[in-house]
Amino acid sequence: MPLHSPTRSPVVALLALLLGLTVALIELDVIDYAFERVGVESRYLISLLAASLLGSGVNVPLARRRDKAPQLSVNLGGAVIPTALSAYLLWQGAAVWQSLLAVALVAIVVHRVARPVAHVGITVPIVVAPLLAAGAALLLAPSSAPAVAYVAGTLGTLIGADLSNLTVLRGLGGPQVSIGGAGTFDGIFVTGILAVLLA
Repeated sequence: MPLHSPTRSPVVALLALLLGLTVALIELDVIDYAFERVGVESRYLISLLAASLLGSGVNVPLARRRDKAPQLSVNLGGAVIPTALSAYLLWQGAAVWQSLLAVALVAIVVHRVARPVAHVGITVPIVVAPLLAAGAALLLAPSSAPAVAYVAGTLGTLIGADLSNLTVLRGLGGPQVSIGGAGTFDGIFVTGILAVLLA
């Protein structure tokens, strides 16, 4: 999503805020409940959250930089881990065709409401994807709604906001374009959790 910020202090403040939010949600059993609803055992929860949070600062280069073009990267916490979890849920039988249809719906709508912001990246209203993903999941696969909602919310946002706007992202300025960047909870991961809770 947003481009990697070169400023250190806002990044530190953001990580501190995310850590506090994560602790609060864990204490309230919100995240635990959400992940249990999609079929992830609670004993793996902390490891998954830690990997996602720490991975939000890790951008893996995908293509060599040419001339002054931005470096194309994929964010570990905001793209790789949520995508891996979505693939796991699909492999476990989370209503595959219904999930893919819900992903397409979310991706189309997110793409239409996404707005490029110079030196920041692609911004999307945080409520759009979760509401769409949850609604589509409840309509298309009510018996598997939480898992379908997670897959649709995360992959739909990733495709609609980032992958379909790579050309736009490259023109927004900054040294690198990070697919799923700016942290785990900024759009993709939070969207997945909210979609599950709503479903």
